[in-house]
Amino acid sequence: MQQALRHYVETFPGDPHALACLAFLEKAEQPFDREHASGHFTGSAWLVSRDGGRVLLTHHRKLQRWLQLGGHADGDSDLAAVALREAEEESGLQGLTVEPGIFDVDRHWIPEHKNEPGHWHYDVRYVVSTGGSEQFVVSDESLELAWISIRELAEAQDADESLQRMAFKWLARAQRLA
Repeated sequence: MQQALRHYVETFPGDPHALACLAFLEKAEQPFDREHASGHFTGSAWLVSRDGGRVLLTHHRKLQRWLQLGGHADGDSDLAAVALREAEEESGLQGLTVEPGIFDVDRHWIPEHKNEPGHWHYDVRYVVSTGGSEQFVVSDESLELAWISIRELAEAQDADESLQRMAFKWLARAQRLA
């Protein structure tokens, strides 16, 4: 993970989220464990449709916000595998594939909830693609799931900053590959 994060920092120099993630990884004793009180790593999926034009988002039950799919590493340092597992669990989709290499990183504060104190999530995000059906099933963690146009997400005035950043990255990547 350290090598992958260093490569990401080289690709996006000065990215405060990437620098925070790398610093945390280098100093924390158990950075992938949820029990690490100040914060921990999570793995997320930028889950794109077969045509590459839409992303599957969750209206997160606990946070009451539209977000990408993802979750806690629970001790697993292979965050690409975490992202894939969480995408499958939260969407019910099968035949998903995860691309190698980090797509985006984000450090964000999770507010106190019930008996869980506020803490940081150091979120590493990967591109995950559908392989078969795009008919999802809403899990208990979500209020709703929806396929959202990536172009519309990039242009939305009220979009979450990190979702919009990923939308712009995805569109720039598509343009480079065209």
